[in-house]
Amino acid sequence: MPAKSSPLLSAPIVPTLARLAAPGIALALFQTAVSVADTYFVGQLGTEALAGLALVFPMLMLLQMTSAGAMGGGVSSAVARALGAGDRDAARRLVAHALIIALGGGIAFTVLLLGFGRGLYGLLGGRGAALEQALAYSDVLFGAAVLAWIANTLASLLRGSGNTLAPALAYAGTALVQIPLSGALTLGWAPFPRLGIAGAAVAYAAAFALASLAMAVLVWRSKLRPQPAHLRLEGRLFREILRVGAISSLSSLQTVFTAVVLTGFVARFGTAALAGYGVGVRLELLQIPIVFAISQALVVMVGTHIGAGQAARAKRIAWTGTAASALICLVIGGTVAIHPALWVRIFSEDAAVLEIGSMYMRIVAPLYPVFGAGLALYFASQGAGRMVAPVLAGTVRLAVVVAGGALVMQFGGPLSALFGVVSLGLALLGGLTGYAVYKANWSRA
Repeated sequence: MPAKSSPLLSAPIVPTLARLAAPGIALALFQTAVSVADTYFVGQLGTEALAGLALVFPMLMLLQMTSAGAMGGGVSSAVARALGAGDRDAARRLVAHALIIALGGGIAFTVLLLGFGRGLYGLLGGRGAALEQALAYSDVLFGAAVLAWIANTLASLLRGSGNTLAPALAYAGTALVQIPLSGALTLGWAPFPRLGIAGAAVAYAAAFALASLAMAVLVWRSKLRPQPAHLRLEGRLFREILRVGAISSLSSLQTVFTAVVLTGFVARFGTAALAGYGVGVRLELLQIPIVFAISQALVVMVGTHIGAGQAARAKRIAWTGTAASALICLVIGGTVAIHPALWVRIFSEDAAVLEIGSMYMRIVAPLYPVFGAGLALYFASQGAGRMVAPVLAGTVRLAVVVAGGALVMQFGGPLSALFGVVSLGLALLGGLTGYAVYKANWSRA
């Protein structure tokens, strides 16, 4: 396929970005519904179960960020750049390479969390019933980590080819299965057994099993369907994925380590504080699928233009998508900063949880637009294959949050001061990433 035949290279930016992002935004609503439903169902089990969910959430975030956002971005970027350069055979050969990486990533998560989960959640401040709840959820969920990796990798292959609709429909369909199944297994709706918090994890694993099958069929029927000649492994193609995916995974590790450190700090204020923080931070993380929808469109469009040698237009696409992401996060952040109970009361009526969750919203939510802008520019950099500076921005955020949080704890500061450190970290992440993209010369990507 000649590069000039790609419609992305001459199509108007805003309508094309909207067309590619629309399925992902619709999917984000389904994913938000899944997350809200899971938290609601688990919340019915009590504060200890909600605290256990908060303990596991950083690791679940790492699983999704590495498989879908980091390595998935590397896969989408490699496919988009290959198609932008007119090399359809290379795009097909990337399928086998991407799946091998996914298998390794999934096994690594299973070994790590099943082998060291108790110690890890203990370090985060998990004690007693909250720790046992965390393990009951974590062992089932991460035992099926390979399924999440395979489904997200296959979806990333499709998105890299410009097909954002099919994976969105597949994931939406599995969400319609996961939500009622999670409620049935968590709370024991007849005739299902009451598995408690483990029921939500079983539903998660079942949903990704279905998604893996659906994505495999979609890839097999797409223009990426590999032939026997495309199954030969090449170091060059592993490097095409890993040069973006590996360093992006480092960024994901930094993000999750930041969340892990913060969770550990908050846990020192008690179980109610941990539950309230978990409810509050969940909204921050639920914006990721929404911004991710726009960002995956950016990966495809920027990657295709970089492959075709159109760096200046790639930059314009990046800033257009960034403005859209910031606007969405502004609406969400502004709403919950003014009326935090609209969000927190969904999950708990406990007075202490409501107070702490509302405090988090008022302090952190005003920075959500900067967070959304930084995230969009991070994914645009994936498309360009230029990840060092955005990763360093995450390093600065990590250092500030760890140092600032440690100072708050050392001097016995209030929980509000710790949440202020969170806000500062988001501001630095978005600001530094924006500066890095502004200064970057993508013509050398």
